Amino acid sequence: MTIEIHPTAKVSPLTDIEDSVRGTRIVVAAGAVIDSFVKVKPAGGVGDLVIGEGSQINSGCVLYTGNGIHLGRDVLVAANCTFAPVNHAYESKDRRIRDQGFLPSKGGIVIEDDVWIGANCVLLDGSVIGRGCVIGAGSVVRGALEAFGVYAGRPLKRIGERQ
Repeated sequence: MTIEIHPTAKVSPLTDIEDSVRGTRIVVAAGAVIDSFVKVKPAGGVGDLVIGEGSQINSGCVLYTGNGIHLGRDVLVAANCTFAPVNHAYESKDRRIRDQGFLPSKGGIVIEDDVWIGANCVLLDGSVIGRGCVIGAGSVVRGALEAFGVYAGRPLKRIGERQ
């Protein structure tokens, strides 16, 4: 595993970044902030975690690197969000799920610049959040979201647009 933390980034000493046996890279750009009690766990793939300039991840978030997580610039992630860019295989009832490995990637998680993700959200493999989006607290995100949209709920719905 390679960890690249820019000198102006702030990573709490209480952040837990597990070692990767798969070669996952973790990149934290200039001015980014990772708060205490954030967990980074390389699991289920070889994707990298890239946190863009000025982005902030608040306490209690869990980021499984899986098929990759890419946060753009100035992304704000509220407390207790889960990033899960990986899916267990489960189809065979004759084998334990834990022994079936993982499903093919849906592209990881991509979050473009200037996005705000509310508390307690879950982002799934294949999520692409367009520039300037706002995601309401407690939402489950999968698939592509249009730039500057305001989304909330379970199931996720577009409820507005930034002006």
